[in-house]
Amino acid sequence: MQRELKREPVVAGMFYPADPARCAAEVARLLEEARGTVPRDGFFAGLVPHAGWTYSGAVAAKTFAALAATGTPDTLVIFGAVHTYGVGRPALYARGSWATPLGALAVDEALAAEILRLAQGQIVDNPRAHSQEHSIEVQLPFVKYLFPDARIVPLMVPPTDDAAAVGQSVATAVQPGKGRIFLLGSSDLTHYGPRYGFAPRGTGPAALAWAKESDRRLLDDVIQMRSEEIVRRATRDRSACGAGAIAATVAAARLLGATRGVLLEHTSSHEVYPAGAPTDFVGYAAVVF
Repeated sequence: MQRELKREPVVAGMFYPADPARCAAEVARLLEEARGTVPRDGFFAGLVPHAGWTYSGAVAAKTFAALAATGTPDTLVIFGAVHTYGVGRPALYARGSWATPLGALAVDEALAAEILRLAQGQIVDNPRAHSQEHSIEVQLPFVKYLFPDARIVPLMVPPTDDAAAVGQSVATAVQPGKGRIFLLGSSDLTHYGPRYGFAPRGTGPAALAWAKESDRRLLDDVIQMRSEEIVRRATRDRSACGAGAIAATVAAARLLGATRGVLLEHTSSHEVYPAGAPTDFVGYAAVVF
């Protein structure tokens, strides 16, 4: 008999509240602030940032609010960034559950198995890869709050040339008849400044403007759904930490019928919490399809 897998939180209490009451209150506050600012237009896929909620939670909430206006999914496939050394292939968490302060979310094991079957080795079942990765985890309290009975398929996607093909494999597995499926991609944008070892325009307002323009070039690829360009551009410009997750989300959404993305917000950690002149900062965006 296989041991029941349960992935425990690793950044609760740091990136978002670990206490259930505080966590639920923070999600409710962020969603309430977001709901009046987002369109209601049948969206089924989106991109969210994954920094601590103090910085990027309000941006992520806009994507979640727009998706929730569509209805309740049976399953969310969540494409995560890879910050963990040694994860060179797309890594699926194919069974068990993920704990959150608001309760556990079960993995959609049937859909995960179908994705693995169709991917034919392109995607591997590797729950260990997820043990310390935060990019999916920080989204899950939003998911549990909004869609308490939904299941998840967590999939980390490295920024490699086959990232768009990973999304296509997932889309093939979730074709009509598999229930209502939402797609979510998790990535921050340009990490700029001496802290990140990347400051080609020095520091100050001109540096922030330069980084945001670099973000915008990538976001234009996202909005136009040029999934095959995303990893190449992000690698060249250093404009995303989760380019693989972005490319997979866009490719999957396109195959499932989306024709264009809608940018809900684009900002940076400096603009959220300015402290003197811009020096070290990270870009965040909310996009829906």
